[in-house]
Amino acid sequence: MIVVLFVSLVIFILLEMPVAYAIVLSSVCAILSLDSPLPLTLIVQKIFNGVDSFPLMCIPFFVLAGEFMSAGNISQKLINVANIFVGRIRGGLAHVNILASMLFGGVSGSATADVSSIGTILIPTMNKAGYQKDFSVAVTATSATIGIIIPPSNAMIVYAMVAGSVSISGMFLAGVIPGILVGLSLMVVAYIISVKRGYKAEKGRPFNEIVRSIIEGIIPLFTFVIILGGILGGIFTPTESAVIAAFYSFIISVFLYKSVKFKDIPKMLYKSALTTAAVLFLIGASSIFGFLLAYAHVPQVIADFMFSITTNEHLLILMMFLIFLIVGTVMDLTPALIIFVPIFLPIANQLGMDSVQFGIFIIMSLAIGLYTPPVGAVLFITCGIGEVPIQKAAKAVLPFMIAMVAIVLMVMYIPAITMAIPNMFN
Repeated sequence: MIVVLFVSLVIFILLEMPVAYAIVLSSVCAILSLDSPLPLTLIVQKIFNGVDSFPLMCIPFFVLAGEFMSAGNISQKLINVANIFVGRIRGGLAHVNILASMLFGGVSGSATADVSSIGTILIPTMNKAGYQKDFSVAVTATSATIGIIIPPSNAMIVYAMVAGSVSISGMFLAGVIPGILVGLSLMVVAYIISVKRGYKAEKGRPFNEIVRSIIEGIIPLFTFVIILGGILGGIFTPTESAVIAAFYSFIISVFLYKSVKFKDIPKMLYKSALTTAAVLFLIGASSIFGFLLAYAHVPQVIADFMFSITTNEHLLILMMFLIFLIVGTVMDLTPALIIFVPIFLPIANQLGMDSVQFGIFIIMSLAIGLYTPPVGAVLFITCGIGEVPIQKAAKAVLPFMIAMVAIVLMVMYIPAITMAIPNMFN
């Protein structure tokens, strides 16, 4: 059954079938291959049970909040705030790019939204200021992945649902310190390269302009305060925070900044609905896929195989990391979570790794693939904006990738990095 499941899945994906359909159809093939086939109605039941969850209601509202923020010219205001705090450092615009991505990630929770919003503004600006194009693209592509590490993050929600009995709030809290560490590490690399290449710092700005920029930037950043502050304070759940964040984003985009018109809203709702439907279908498909893996004892078989190679827990975790790095280069993050979390989470738990820590670990590992060929969706988008060949950009991201790998290794081996804040609020 398992051979049929994975072979058919690979064939369907190679035929460029949508991943959710590929997972469901490969599950059908696997069930039919059994000597005593399970009822096919099981697939429908598992898909329904997979999405029949109240916490999943936060997905459409977080997606909608991100749509309002992306369309509301929020990125320029966050760039102005970032410029005030880090623009005076050597290689100022690179640091502005990274900090703006951190701020925007805390609002949108999407790497592709970050690239589309921040990249279209800062990449041309950096090029005009004398930064090499490949460097501009590398900074933008790598820092964009912070958006799925700093809460809110759709990837964290997907992981929590696939893993089962994992708190979305816990995932959000666990991502704060790793996200900040990734941003700081990228800034260190950018500073070293800037000194080597002679990139300059940004000039100072008038006091009144600084005050205005901070005030304008604090307003959209309050979305992050609503989401995380409300959860930390026990005021509301992640689902309730998503609703409030979406409403707040609607108010500031439509009435305060007036950058979104009422005529734009139906299109934004339609786009949000499509994104939500795709994510929910993937989560539903993951339920039957995970059931079949458990039915065939795949996690235990793989665990036994890995333990037969070595019993050293550090080497076993490193093996998982290398697997996730390779998977991330050829598969998008959400399908990879759906396929590999049911397999490797039990192994991680056997090694004493908390499910929340493992969630941040696998998301960060797979995020590296977002700017790594041959798939590298974020890198492709950024190269298109910066008009840089993929081969050249791939070489430029290497120093930043090394920095991010170092942070992932810290997350792997130092549980406190991810668990300190969640443990404070247990």
